[in-house]
Amino acid sequence: MEELGLPELTTGQIEELCSIAEEAAREYALSKVPSKKIEKLDISVEAEGTKPVTLTVEIDIALSPLMEDFDVQKLVDEAVKEAFTFAKKHLEELKCHSTK
Repeated sequence: MEELGLPELTTGQIEELCSIAEEAAREYALSKVPSKKIEKLDISVEAEGTKPVTLTVEIDIALSPLMEDFDVQKLVDEAVKEAFTFAKKHLEELKCHSTK
């Protein structure tokens, strides 16, 4: 993620950032595949450092055999992208609040 010029993040802000990114990825995946067709959905978001913060998003998903023609890798890639989009938006909101 690019440098956004943020102050050093607190532990609470980092936890909130990870939570927002995880929820965004989960909601995206569930918006594309019905939950009853998902056998496993594990999403892990980790942050390293406080300034700069490095975010890692990992998604492990297994779909029902009925979904064999579904492009799972594309779903994972798009869900990760969605997680980063929401994380960046959250960081920009933090930046706005810290400059006031």
